[in-house]
Order: sequence, then C-alpha cells, then structure tokens
Amino acid sequence: MRHKQTVLIIDYGSQYTQLIARRIREQSVYSEILPHSVKTDEIIQRSPTAVVLSGGPDSVYAEGAPVLDSAIMEMGIPVLGICYGFGLLMTYDGGVVKANGQREYGFAELSVENGSKLFSGVTDKTQVWMSHGDAVDELPGNWSVLARSGNGVLAAAERDGGLVLGTQFHPEVIHTTEGKQILSNFLFNVAGCKKDWTPASFVTSTVEELRDTLGDKRVLCAVSGGVDSAVMAKLIYEAIGDQLRCIFVDHGLLRKKEPDYIQGRLKESLGFPIEYHNFSDDFLSRLNGVTDPEEKRSIIGE
Repeated sequence: MRHKQTVLIIDYGSQYTQLIARRIREQSVYSEILPHSVKTDEIIQRSPTAVVLSGGPDSVYAEGAPVLDSAIMEMGIPVLGICYGFGLLMTYDGGVVKANGQREYGFAELSVENGSKLFSGVTDKTQVWMSHGDAVDELPGNWSVLARSGNGVLAAAERDGGLVLGTQFHPEVIHTTEGKQILSNFLFNVAGCKKDWTPASFVTSTVEELRDTLGDKRVLCAVSGGVDSAVMAKLIYEAIGDQLRCIFVDHGLLRKKEPDYIQGRLKESLGFPIEYHNFSDDFLSRLNGVTDPEEKRSIIGE
C-alpha cells in the first residue's frame, strides 16, 4: 500500500536494517524496507519523503558488492547513509574509502566538529557504536566533516546543501546513546517529516485498501495458527466480512493440542469461523518409513 509520507530504507544486508525501520516508526513516521536489488521504477513510484541507506557486510570495492542506484540521488530528497551506505555516498561523489587494516567494532567517543541539523541537541562528545572494516579516507569536494571518533575516524559528514548525510556509526542501536536524537534530527529537521503514523492508522488504511481492492470477491485464506496468517485473515475479515472463508489443515505434524487451540482460543479471539480439515492420515501414510529430512519435505510439499 502507499502512504502519503514514507521513508524508504534500502537494505544492503545489515543485521540492523529491521531496527532502523523500527526506530523510525517509533517516532510516528512510516518506514518501509526494500532490498538493494529493487528496480528504479519501484523506488520512484513510492515517492519517498526520504531514503536511508543501511549498513552491510561488504566492502564498497568488493567484486559484486551492492551499488547505489543513481536514481536515489537524482530525486533531490534527503538521504542518510549509515556505515556501508555512507561508503556508497562517498564513492558516488568521488570520495575515497579504504580498509583501515582491521574491523572497528564496539563503543567509540564521537566529537562533533561542525554544527549541523543532524547533530542539533546532541552533546559535543557522545558515545556511538561502530561496526565497520572500511572507513572514509578522502571526502569528496562537495562534502564537509561533521564529526570524528576518538581514534580519528571520520564519523559523519554532510553534502553541500545539507540534504545528503552519512554516518560511519550506527545511530539505530541503543549503544549509540543519542542515536534517537540523531535519527529524529534527520527525520524532522532535515527531511521535514510529520508525526502522522501509528500502528492503528496502518490497520485502518490497510483495511480500506483491501476493501477497495477486493470489492465483492470471495477470498479463500489458509490459516496456520501463526501470527502472520492470523493477522492477514483478521485484516481481510475486517474488510470484507463473510466473503472470507478461512481453512486450517491438520497434517498430523503439529504441536500437541495445536488443533484444539486453532478451533478454540484462536477462532474465538479472531471472531470468525475457521474450517478444520483433518488430513493427518493422508500425510502420515505418505511419510511412513521415510527418514531422510529432505525427502520428507519434498513429500509434504507435494
């Protein structure tokens, strides 16, 4: 679905990407994650308010390493590059990124050198979390230093105009003590975002979109008992009511009393019928005598 205000997070394989999305949403701004392989048209169609480039395990110079889609830079919107994302911004503008000989992983003291919207309200010396092998060796001519770490690593910089920024550290993790403030500064001081998103508003807009999309169509929905399918079924039911038909298939490989939970507590909490179909004998007879796990998976998949 499309939101009037969206901060896109381009994922380059960071272990913290989901955390970036969470930190942004905690500030009542809608965020969405897209893989670095996403097509240019899809980025443009979303009309993002701002873009965050995540960290990642690669070196920007490694063969086959993910690259920055130039369309992001041509959109004229605020961009924040974090760690690997910072390196991509540097190489895009002609800067030099080099391996510093060893990975820097852990706490570091950040010294803010130049005033910037990104560090508004942040103390001149603050604790941040580093996790990188590459570091910026030479800034592009159209960039300026904002902060350095205690060991001299260039820790943050800003492109002329103040809309494109980068941090070598990770503001999204709790170990960066003023990370929330730094992300808030990017969202509201740089990108001009508004606090207009809540989980409740997401539910309302999703139900409306489902209702418009499905119309008077009937929908068959398989429910496993897990969170994903249960939430999906609930949203669809809120949109189209009795046009939804939910089914649960017992294949004989469930946890003890799980069918009872599906037919009892889950059905009651969701507030609509879930058809129960027991095909355990069919599944188990096909698996009889089979010990190889891969063969079992193949049989179940059929």
